[in-house]
Amino acid sequence: MEGEDHMLMDDGIDNNEEQELDDMKKRLKEMEDEAAALREMQAKVEKEMGSSQDPGAAMSQANREEVDSRSVFVGNVDYSCTPEEVQQHFQSCGTVNRITIRTDKFGQPKGYAYVEFLEQEAVQEALLLSESELHGRQLKVTVKRTNVPGMKQFRPRRSNPYMGFPPRGAQLPPYFYSPYGFGKFPRYRMPMRYSPYN
Repeated sequence: MEGEDHMLMDDGIDNNEEQELDDMKKRLKEMEDEAAALREMQAKVEKEMGSSQDPGAAMSQANREEVDSRSVFVGNVDYSCTPEEVQQHFQSCGTVNRITIRTDKFGQPKGYAYVEFLEQEAVQEALLLSESELHGRQLKVTVKRTNVPGMKQFRPRRSNPYMGFPPRGAQLPPYFYSPYGFGKFPRYRMPMRYSPYN
């Protein structure tokens, strides 16, 4: 009798375990299907983004270079100068498309501007206006350069011989060497005076 009860209980436990195992297999299958669908959707979105973004980025870079080839940088612009006055100054070179006077975060002019022309030939004419005066200041006109994204110009720090250690490999003039050794200074003593009241 006890053996039969024991077998019935084992069958019941085995059935429960099989049921749980089947449920887990079903859930695993559903999760794998869902993951595959997500991967498919992600690949589709990346393909769409890639096809629309890469030519757009290349196009915008080419467009920017084309605009920069028609533009000039104007330095030493008076802070009280308006875009209209800059436009009138460069009107003789060609048709001015846009004037950009750069400002800081408080809205104060930085002292330089960009002038964009409709024709590329106007740039050469504008370069001739370098050293011309506007508001009593001599303008510095150069060709506008195109910024390449991710290519920040690195300017190494200049070592100052008066601060700390000399730069590696630098030959210092003899007057920089201390006759007392590195980091040592001469001691000055108070002269001994005869004082009869001590």
